[in-house]
Amino acid sequence: MNIQPIDLTRPWYASIASTAATVISQTNWLQALNQQSHALSLTNHRGLPVSFVEQSALPESTAYESFISETGCVPTRNNFHDLFNALVWLSFPETKRQLNALQAAQISQAGIGTSRGATRDAATLFDENAALLVVRDTPQGSRLVEALRTHQWHAAFLGQRELFGPDAEVWLFGHALMEKLVTPYKAITAHAWAVMTPHEFHLLPHVKKREWLDRHVANQLALLEPDRFSTRCFTPLPVLGVPDWWPQQDQDFYSDATVFRPKITVSDNSAR
Repeated sequence: MNIQPIDLTRPWYASIASTAATVISQTNWLQALNQQSHALSLTNHRGLPVSFVEQSALPESTAYESFISETGCVPTRNNFHDLFNALVWLSFPETKRQLNALQAAQISQAGIGTSRGATRDAATLFDENAALLVVRDTPQGSRLVEALRTHQWHAAFLGQRELFGPDAEVWLFGHALMEKLVTPYKAITAHAWAVMTPHEFHLLPHVKKREWLDRHVANQLALLEPDRFSTRCFTPLPVLGVPDWWPQQDQDFYSDATVFRPKITVSDNSAR
């Protein structure tokens, strides 16, 4: 696989760019991933060292998440999807560790069936397609989050545009989301997870911000009651709508209802 087409200067790769730059410059990127994992003393939730192994190491009868939990080994195919997954492990190890613990626990309780169940669905969605919507904890910040949750796209991306950068940031986490953005198109939509931040966070350098977010989000997930963690915890976020992530973000751009969809309210007819 040629991994050179990944343009790490794109703003959506800022969350992993420093880690990725070292890996994609190597001929044997699987070896480079393991070198970084070893240097970081990366472990899973059982304290086992994390290593990236060939897909063939995964037994056919074993669930992927359970295998990582039981061995610390992350099956990694020769493709963008699994490369990004490994890069997120290196960039957000505490959050990945907590997600794996949650997924493995759900599998242990419910087994592998035709459906994952609400909690495991949410964990998988987070793992694959989440973006961290990082907003300063102020009344303005709360209004921005609410505008996005209610799909008030013009209000959020145009009316409150000046908040992005100094008071609001978007950090990609989902590796499938990152894979789609190798070749970006307007309809790519993340599932945003809101993180309200103190003033001090916004004074930190980039790497320290990432470390803070990793600890904080992992703690958020650890404190969640499993039955309260569902896909309803996320809000859709059209990625290329983030201010300055794409050219010509004018009124017409955000009026495209095929991408920036209105909020659908489901009426409750149970009393009828």
